[in-house]
Amino acid sequence: MLIAAPPVVIGTLLALGWSVLTRTVIFPDAAVAAADTATYYFVLIFGTANVWFVEVIATLVVMGGASRNFVRHLLFDEPLSFRQTYSNCGSRIWSLLIAATLMVIGTLIVSLIAAYIGIIALFIVVGLLGLLLSGIPPLAVVVGTLAGLAVLYAVLWVSLLIVSRLAFVPQAILVEGLGIGAAFGRSSSFSTWSVRRLMAMLVFTTFVTIAALAILYVPVAWFAWANGVEVADGDLMPLWLSVIYSVIGQLCFMLLSPVWMIGLSLLYIDTRIRSEAYDIELLATRRLGEIPDLPPDYFNPLKPALGHIQNRPGTFIEPSSGSGSVLGLK
Repeated sequence: MLIAAPPVVIGTLLALGWSVLTRTVIFPDAAVAAADTATYYFVLIFGTANVWFVEVIATLVVMGGASRNFVRHLLFDEPLSFRQTYSNCGSRIWSLLIAATLMVIGTLIVSLIAAYIGIIALFIVVGLLGLLLSGIPPLAVVVGTLAGLAVLYAVLWVSLLIVSRLAFVPQAILVEGLGIGAAFGRSSSFSTWSVRRLMAMLVFTTFVTIAALAILYVPVAWFAWANGVEVADGDLMPLWLSVIYSVIGQLCFMLLSPVWMIGLSLLYIDTRIRSEAYDIELLATRRLGEIPDLPPDYFNPLKPALGHIQNRPGTFIEPSSGSGSVLGLK
């Protein structure tokens, strides 16, 4: 929670500032009665969406730093610390920022296209089935519901198949020490192993988000209704209610950010184990130490379990011989 908190806290302050600015400066109280409600909400949502965009990018950057910290925890039992995570982020900050921005833009484009295609396909399939089975209404409802769920599942699967090729870019940059282009290629190379797991994480976090928002929003909505606030009638939302809603949304994001950080780090390691026997590399590094740096013109067929993210002089780490065996086997 502490590692995930800074981007969300800053995003919360920016969102609150935009809410206050929109209501007190752009649409001041003197002009509220004559203001166009749709314009007010458009301006409010537009600014809030930009805050969320920047906040998600910052969270992806932190996620990359946390993944390297997590791998070092597996290798050398180093603690998962706030300081080390943000130190990792600072070492490759520009690469992470560019990659995270491209990831968010790509995900948004895929999501919009998938939503458009999914809605059209849903209407076509359900409409045709309803027309063919119009003489048997109960059967039409059951078959239409099942067909609709199948269409949604297919669209979600294809969307995640595309988005999964971007899922491990921050990990590839910080854990393997790759550049931006190489990190995208690396993430795409083994992403097909993780579609179902990404879908499970998405479904889980979606239901948790809905539950958390319902638990927090419903009492606030009841309190507002009890105090005579009728937003559904077209009135502008009071400033205090807009602030509370913004804080609730950011709070849910902060609670779920560690879930995605931990989940994607575990998924990255699990995917590499399934596709590349990464557990053997981790075991070798844990027993023998890191692979030493070699001259640039020397081809090394071995890939380190934890790539270097900064240029540093080569060092040779002596293997531990306390167990009497190189790998500690008996």
